Amino acid sequence: MGIPARRRGAGGGGVVAVGADTLSERAAQMREALLKSQSITDNMVSILGSFDHRLSALETAMRPTQLRTHAIRRAHENIDKTLKAAEVILSQFDLSRQAEAKILKGPHEDLESYLQAIEQLRNNVQFFSNNRSFKSSDGVLNHTNNLLAKAISKLEEEFKQLLLSYSKPVEPERLFECLPNSMRPSESPGHSTGKIQSSTLQMVQAGNQQQLQKTYRDTRSVVLEESLRKLGVEKLSKDDVQKMQWEILEAKIGNWIHYMRIAVKLLFAGERKVCDQIFEGFDPLMDQCFAEVTAGSVAVLLSFGDAIAKSKRSPEKLFVLLDMYEIMRELHSEIEALFRGKACTEIRDSALGLTKRLAQTAQETFGDFEEAVEKDATKTAVADGTVHPLTSYVINYVKFLFDYQSTLKQLFQEFENKDDSNSQLAAVTMRIMQALQTNLDGKSKQYRDTSLTHLFLMNNIHYMVRSVRRSEAKDLLGDDWVQRHRRVVQQHANQYKRIAWAKILQCLSVQGLTSSGGGSSVGADGGNSSGVSRAIVKDRLKTFNVQFEELHQRQSQWTVPDTELRESLRLAVAEVLLPAYRSFIKRFGPLVENGKNPQKYIRYTPEDLEHMLGEFFEGKTLNEPKR
Repeated sequence: MGIPARRRGAGGGGVVAVGADTLSERAAQMREALLKSQSITDNMVSILGSFDHRLSALETAMRPTQLRTHAIRRAHENIDKTLKAAEVILSQFDLSRQAEAKILKGPHEDLESYLQAIEQLRNNVQFFSNNRSFKSSDGVLNHTNNLLAKAISKLEEEFKQLLLSYSKPVEPERLFECLPNSMRPSESPGHSTGKIQSSTLQMVQAGNQQQLQKTYRDTRSVVLEESLRKLGVEKLSKDDVQKMQWEILEAKIGNWIHYMRIAVKLLFAGERKVCDQIFEGFDPLMDQCFAEVTAGSVAVLLSFGDAIAKSKRSPEKLFVLLDMYEIMRELHSEIEALFRGKACTEIRDSALGLTKRLAQTAQETFGDFEEAVEKDATKTAVADGTVHPLTSYVINYVKFLFDYQSTLKQLFQEFENKDDSNSQLAAVTMRIMQALQTNLDGKSKQYRDTSLTHLFLMNNIHYMVRSVRRSEAKDLLGDDWVQRHRRVVQQHANQYKRIAWAKILQCLSVQGLTSSGGGSSVGADGGNSSGVSRAIVKDRLKTFNVQFEELHQRQSQWTVPDTELRESLRLAVAEVLLPAYRSFIKRFGPLVENGKNPQKYIRYTPEDLEHMLGEFFEGKTLNEPKR
C-alpha cells in the first residue's frame, strides 16, 4: 500500500520501473515456487499411492495372523468361562456333599441345619435342571432327588415324633381346673410348634401335603379323642339312649352339657391354636387339618345330643332339652369362629342342625305337656282331698319353665314368628293352668261326698294361686288371674261349709221344736209352757252328737295342707256352729239337764266342740290317737 504513495511524488518514474521489476521477479519466484509445490505434491501423491499399495499388501499379509490372534483370544475367553462354570458346578457339588452329610445325620439333633440342607438340595435340583448341558446333570439330578426324597421321609418321621411328644391327652382334673377361671385352653403350644412349623413348611414345599395331613390327623385326632374319653365322653346310639332309665339318662345329659363346654372352650380352642401356629401361612391347609382332627370328636359329642333330640318325647325331658338347647346357643359363636373356613362347613352345619332339632323337640314336648295335663287319666283319687300330685307336678313344672323364660321366648320367636314372646308365653301358661283345672274338675267327681269335692278343688286351686303369687308367673299371668282364682277358692270353701254342715245345723234349729204360746216353764209331761217336747230336744241333741262325731272322725282325716287356709276354714265353721250350739243349749238345755243322764245328750260343751274343730283337716289316720 506504500507503493502507490511513492507514485504520487515528484520524479517518480524511476521508482515505478524499479517496483515493476521487483514485482516481476517476485512473480517469477512465485511461479517457480508453485511449480516446485506441484511437483512435490505430485511426488507425494505418488509416494502415498505407493505407500497405500504397500499397506494393502501388508494388511493382506497380516490377516491370517490377526485371525489366529482373535481365535486365541476367544479361546482364552472360553477357557475363562469354562473355568468359572466349573467353579460354580464344583461349588454345587461341594454344597451337595455338605447337605448330604447333614441329611444322613438326620433331623433329630439339629433340625434347623437339617432343614437348611433340604433347602440346599432343592437349590441344587434347580441349578442342574437349568444346566442340562452339563454332561452328568441327569445323574446328579437323580441322585439329588433320591436324597431329597429320603430327607423328606425322615422329616415326616421327625414331624410325627414331634407331634407325638407334644401331644398328650389332657387329664380331666386340669380341664375342670381351667374351666371356671378363664375358659382358655389349659396348655400353650409354646416353642414346640415353632419346630413343627418348620418341618411343615418343608413338607408342603416338597409336595407332601397329603402325607402331612394324614400324619397330623392321625396323631392329633387320637390324642383329642383320648382326652374326651378320659373326661367321660361315651359314644351312645339312639337305641342306647332309648333303653336307659331316666335317672341315668338325666345324669348323662347333665355331663354332656359340661363336656360340650369343655370341648369347645378348652380342647377345640386349644387344638385350633396349635393348628393355626403350625400351619401359619397355609390357611386352606390349616382349616382342613383342623377339620380332620376334630371331626371324630365333634361327631361323638353331637351324636349324643342328636339321639336325645330324636328319642321318644316325654314331659320330664323338656328341661334337659332346654338345657341342651341353651348350651348349643351359648357356644354357637365360638363354634362358628373355631370351625371357620370351607373345610369346616359340615361341622358347623351339624352343630347348627342339632341346635334346631333340640329347639323343635323342646317345642313339641312343650305342646305335648299341655295336652297331657288336660288328658291325664289318673284314676287314683287323693282320699283326703289334699293337693293332687298332678297339681304339684304341673305347678312345679310351670315354675321351672320360668327359669327358662329367655330360652322359651327364643323358641317362640323361632317357631311361632311372633314378636311379642311375653304374651305368647303368658298364653301358653294360661292354657296349661286351664288344662289343669279342667282335669281337676274331672277328678273331683270321683268323690261320693260332695263336700269333699269342694274341699279338693279348694285345696288345689288355692295351691295354684299361692304358687303363682310367689313366682314370676304372677307378672306374666297378672293380678286379674290371681284375684279371679282367689274368688274361686272362696266359692269352693263356701260350698264345702254349706254342704258339710247344713244337716248338722238343722239339729240346732228352733224350727220344729216350738209351738204357739208363751212361757217356758217345764210341765209334768216333760214339756214346757211353750210346747217344746223334751223328747224332741233329746233326739236333736243325740242326732247332733252322732253327726258331729261322724264329721270329726271323717274330716279329721281330710287334709287342708295350707296352714292359713286350714285355720280360716275352721274359723268359718266355728263361726256358724258354735253360736248355734250355744244358743240351742242355753235355750233348751234345761229340759235335758233336769232329766236323767243329761250328759248322754249334752255330751260336749262349746269349748269341747271348738277344741275338736281344731283337729279337722289334719289328715289323721283312723288309728292315730287324739291329741
